[in-house]
Amino acid sequence: MKYTWLPLMALVAPSVQAVEADLAGIMDLRYSVTDGIDSYVNGGLGKFRYNDGDQLSIAQAGLAGKLVWDNNLSLHAVANGYLDGVEDGLGLTEVYFKYRTLPSAGGLRQGLRLGIFYPAISLENNATAWSTPNTLTPSTMNSWVGEELRSTGLEYTAEWLGRFSGRPYDLKLQGSVFVHNDPAGAELSWHGWMQSSRQTLLHEKLPVQNMPARQTVLSKQAAFSDPFHEDDDRPGYTLSGEVKFPRKGLLQLGWFDNRAIAYQQTNGQYGWRTRFGWAGFRWKLPGRFSLSGQVMQGDTLMQKPSREDVVNNDYRSGWLALSWSAKPHRVTGRVEEFSVTDYDGVWGDNNDEYGKAFTLAYRYQLQKNWFLLSEFNWLQSTRRGRTYENQPVDLVERQLQFASRYYF
Repeated sequence: MKYTWLPLMALVAPSVQAVEADLAGIMDLRYSVTDGIDSYVNGGLGKFRYNDGDQLSIAQAGLAGKLVWDNNLSLHAVANGYLDGVEDGLGLTEVYFKYRTLPSAGGLRQGLRLGIFYPAISLENNATAWSTPNTLTPSTMNSWVGEELRSTGLEYTAEWLGRFSGRPYDLKLQGSVFVHNDPAGAELSWHGWMQSSRQTLLHEKLPVQNMPARQTVLSKQAAFSDPFHEDDDRPGYTLSGEVKFPRKGLLQLGWFDNRAIAYQQTNGQYGWRTRFGWAGFRWKLPGRFSLSGQVMQGDTLMQKPSREDVVNNDYRSGWLALSWSAKPHRVTGRVEEFSVTDYDGVWGDNNDEYGKAFTLAYRYQLQKNWFLLSEFNWLQSTRRGRTYENQPVDLVERQLQFASRYYF
């Protein structure tokens, strides 16, 4: 049902007589060695994408297509292919119409997006097919965005370009209304924060971890969570602002609220009232260095029909990255801290978690569109819910990855 309206979007497109087509892509061939436990991708509680051991994989095969009309309207579709996860194969991750005006005499430029798209949060995933150009793995914060968040709706953007009025900065304000994201927060609660470059395809459902509460208070929960399910026909919204200093950096601030009814359930898919604020920055430093970081803090709530709490969690995640670049080399180091605080006290579903992570990545530009990357990940976490699967409460997981990435 969530995609039946997509063909109707074509009705707003103009004649194909004046249209340009563009296709870009990414192929990421990766060898990984992981020291950890079974991955969250397969329903485990491991924090990395891959299970314990070594693996050669196509980490991402992405395509980003675009049709552009001469009236500033464009149609975008992004597909990604994976050979891991519950449903390996190829599927869409975004599809939307975009319209952007030319700047006015005062420097105002407006834009609209209509369709299915990522909320404008990540400062890391800004390359083709929502890939990360400087690292192989995004932060825990943006890994969760790629797993459970997608906006199906309308986004409005207003930009005031400073060069038209002599200001040294540009200002951007964005707002969106969306549906089909009611279960967002389920996976974050049940497997916690993780580090992964895998994006959930729009048709996929995600495995729900095996905890004792699945036999009692969560007995009606489906075995797979559908993050892009609509349960109550109540639209959510995002609001964000950005100040950009050209050739220097930017500051961002935003708020997300899916407005889901927390006590509603349809075919084993619950509504999760999930809200969070986020802030971030990116800044150029002397000596070929740049510094960037983001923080996110929010809460999620899921209840019985009687409005008793089943899951009531606060969550936080933050990262800070320092990068040095001198072509063809780039080195990036990132530190993170994250937590989930469980307030509901439901037996057999303890979601409490605290952890830290460190990532060191090296990128070498072999040719214009061809990059070789290596990355080391270290992640320490404390999670009491791992005892349900006879796993240690305190766990250190490590990962070493080597990749050949080609953009076209």
